[in-house]
This record gives sequence, structure tokens and C-alpha cells, in this order.
Amino acid sequence: MDGAGLHEVAAASARLNDDAAATLFMASIAARFAAEAGFTVLWALTKFDLYAPGLEQAGLGPVKILYAQGGKDAEVLALAEDGLRDGSLACVIAEVKSADQTATRRLQLAASDGKTPILLYRRHRSRDRCPLETPSSAMTRWRIGCAPSTPLPHAGLGRARWAIELVRQRNGNPFSLELEACDATGRLALPAAAAHRAVAAVAASSRAA
Repeated sequence: MDGAGLHEVAAASARLNDDAAATLFMASIAARFAAEAGFTVLWALTKFDLYAPGLEQAGLGPVKILYAQGGKDAEVLALAEDGLRDGSLACVIAEVKSADQTATRRLQLAASDGKTPILLYRRHRSRDRCPLETPSSAMTRWRIGCAPSTPLPHAGLGRARWAIELVRQRNGNPFSLELEACDATGRLALPAAAAHRAVAAVAASSRAA
């Protein structure tokens, strides 16, 4: 992701598991922006329903987060814009149900001016409508959902997987892929089988050459 732009994220559905996946996806990205000592993430929202231990497992510990709560979406967007223009934050995350194109344009300009990335989480207003259907000035738009976990050779649950879809990006094509959920450093990974197939394909190509 560009280090000074607006990026939008939405859950694949209004279900809690997809909401959690999208939240942790944002936390993992913010954790990497804030990896250096002294860097802080501003997380602005109207309702505090975050699970701090879960964020820490995604690499975003409590010492890295500054929370800001607004009474409505307009206040959250204003808090996010102020944080971006300050220029001292590693990243800004804002959660809203509604943000028109004017609001997203302001966030994009503020991110550029403050040289700070922002992840705008568009929460579901309706179960039947994707929040990313509305126009936006975002550089990228992501839809995140849960996928079946990594199979194990014994009974139990393997590492969680996410279905990640880049719905839109400037000067680029959309794509979708399945990744293993982030680790304690906020990093995602290709499922082991896919990684092995990629290595095998490279090896076969080398032998053919």
C-alpha cells in the first residue's frame, strides 16, 4: 500500500467472523507501518468494540494505539483528517458506516499532505449491500472475508485463512487470493500448499531451461 494515501476496507459480509477478519487485516497492516519504535496508530471510531488481545496477536500492541471516539461518522472523519494532517502518526484507521466522495477526497488530500496512510473501514449498513458500492476517491478498495482454515493431519483447527479481494486500485487490475491470517508481526503468508506449488513450478521451469 502507498505510504500516503486512502485505502478502504470492508468485510465480505455483515457476519461477525468476516468483520473480525477485516479488522485484523487492518491491524496487521497498521502494525507494519508502526513497526519502528515510537510510532503510533490513531484508531478513530464511534463504538468501541475492539478486542485488544486480538489486535496484539496481529502485531498491534496497546502501546502502539491511540484511540479516539466520536459520536457520529462526521466526527470520526474529522478526527481522522486532523490525525493525518498532523503528520506524526504511523497510520490512521477510521471506522464509519457512511462517507461520501467529498469526505474521501478530503481524507486522500490530508493523507498526501501529512504523508500518512489511512485505512478507512466501511462498516455494513445493510446485510444485502456491500459498503464498497458507493463512489470513493480511495487509492485501493479491499474486501476481506474468512476462508476454511489450514487442514491439519489430526483433529483440530489450523491457522486461519482469509479470502482477500482487491476490488479496485488506481492504475492496476483487481485480483483475489487466499492467504493465511497474519502472525504476531502483522505479516500474511501464502498457504503452504500454494507456496510449495510456486517453488515446484520455478524448479520445473529451471529444469526445462
